[in-house]
Amino acid sequence: MLHQVPEDRAAPPVADEQRRRWHAYYTEKRITHQWFQVHLLRDLPVTDILEVGPYWGLVTAMLANAGYRVTTLDVSPMPPPLGAVGHVQADIRALKPEQCAGHDAIIACEVLEHIHWPQVDGVLAAMAASGTPWLILSVPFEGTQFGMNLYWNRHVFRRRSFLRKLRFLKRFRIRDHEDFDAHKWEVGYRETPLSALREKVEAAGWRIERQDFTADCRSVFLVCRNARPAASAAGP
Repeated sequence: MLHQVPEDRAAPPVADEQRRRWHAYYTEKRITHQWFQVHLLRDLPVTDILEVGPYWGLVTAMLANAGYRVTTLDVSPMPPPLGAVGHVQADIRALKPEQCAGHDAIIACEVLEHIHWPQVDGVLAAMAASGTPWLILSVPFEGTQFGMNLYWNRHVFRRRSFLRKLRFLKRFRIRDHEDFDAHKWEVGYRETPLSALREKVEAAGWRIERQDFTADCRSVFLVCRNARPAASAAGP
């Protein structure tokens, strides 16, 4: 028998809306993508993490739960998400090295595609100039690819599949140039092949140590080591 929740114990409308938005955003494919960000830290000699663009804070909470000390950075003056020890309010389009200094690694996943392609160079250079030893970044990957997932038992059958092809012949269409949430580019389109992103990363002062992909969320991950000399990494 279901019991009605007393009126004074009912969840406020704001909490109801937050739960609705959380469940709408964190689908199975996104949960895997968020976990992978933390997983890539496993073999790195890092403890103190700067997470750029925490959004709902799931990665923040996982980082803290895994034993990392995490600070968040976002354009919003938000309070630190669950598990964070601090928060830096900054717009990455005008990022300064000192705003992301003092950490072992920077995580900037699904962030750079929200700014225009020519602005990416300055952001990556500022991160390298901060002296931070490691950078983990990811962006949407729309290069030619195929994926399929099958699950079957005597009670249920599930199938998921996708196919991406010929995006390299097309221009990426920007939905809104002013809306920060709108993607301004994605890897795999005519102007932004994966090779061009790798060139930007390396020109900014990073050495790519690992490249990997998530299938359902279709993103490319780069694990990068700061290639700038230690004496010059702390300055612009």
